[in-house]
Amino acid sequence: MRNPPEHQNPLQGMALMAGAMLVLPAMDAIAKYMATFESMSPGQVTFYRFFFQLVCTLPFLFVIFGRKALHAKRPWMNLLRGILHGAASLLFFVAVKYMPLADVFAIYFVEPLMLTALSAIFLGDKVGWRRWMAIVVGFGGAMIVIQPSYEIFGLKALLPVFCAFLYSLYLFLNRAIGNADSPLTMQTMAGIGGTAFMAAALMVGNGLGVGDFQLSLPSSALALALLLILGTISGYAHMIIVRAFRLAPLSLLAPFQYFEIISATVLGYALFGDFPNLSKWIGIAIIVASGLFIIWRERRAGATVKNVVTD
Repeated sequence: MRNPPEHQNPLQGMALMAGAMLVLPAMDAIAKYMATFESMSPGQVTFYRFFFQLVCTLPFLFVIFGRKALHAKRPWMNLLRGILHGAASLLFFVAVKYMPLADVFAIYFVEPLMLTALSAIFLGDKVGWRRWMAIVVGFGGAMIVIQPSYEIFGLKALLPVFCAFLYSLYLFLNRAIGNADSPLTMQTMAGIGGTAFMAAALMVGNGLGVGDFQLSLPSSALALALLLILGTISGYAHMIIVRAFRLAPLSLLAPFQYFEIISATVLGYALFGDFPNLSKWIGIAIIVASGLFIIWRERRAGATVKNVVTD
């Protein structure tokens, strides 16, 4: 998302990105709270996330854009984005039901590593041996976090890995669509796709008697308020991220995604008494360091190409 220099404000973009990253884990804390204290299934929470996101954002979008908000040039690709995002969110919410927030986020942070690998394999992006080594080391860090979690939670400890893979595919489609549709239109269509996908998944999962897809309504005013907050954060925090991308380059903003581990750890400890042990902190440090190294190498490679072009 490149804009003319007069529209760039890197400091504001970094501030918006940092704020959004610190707020987003509140969604996952709400999902864990709903599963732990309100006995609401992760599938039902995921459905409400996308449904209330539409409820909170659609009026705003129609006021600004009218019917054009839903006139996507690539509607099916945008709906597929919503399905992938819905599936990724479902896996994440199931994971946080059973696992500590910080553990889930730590494992999920292999997503930038996956995206780099997929870009090299399927898009032909040039990835040198140093970045390939960083990817391998980063996955090693994920194994350090996964191993003790796997002993306790079994296959559920792998859910954040599959979530990261689906989210990588979601980001791939963002790149494929490019600037064909406005960010608000893309988000609206994705919200529709996610809501439709989760409605179907709930019907099938509940019909098969899977507990994590049990249908339910909010049991209290607090539960309804939390779900509304969940949808509001989902809708508007991502709008803030889109705004940040228009103010500062992606390479400058990418490291701020690791701010999520800060608020995830604080919320996990404050609400549920969860705190990573030493070995998990070592794994988290390895994953974050690998991701930051890849970002640094990409920025350096981009600067080298720019210098070659201008020389």
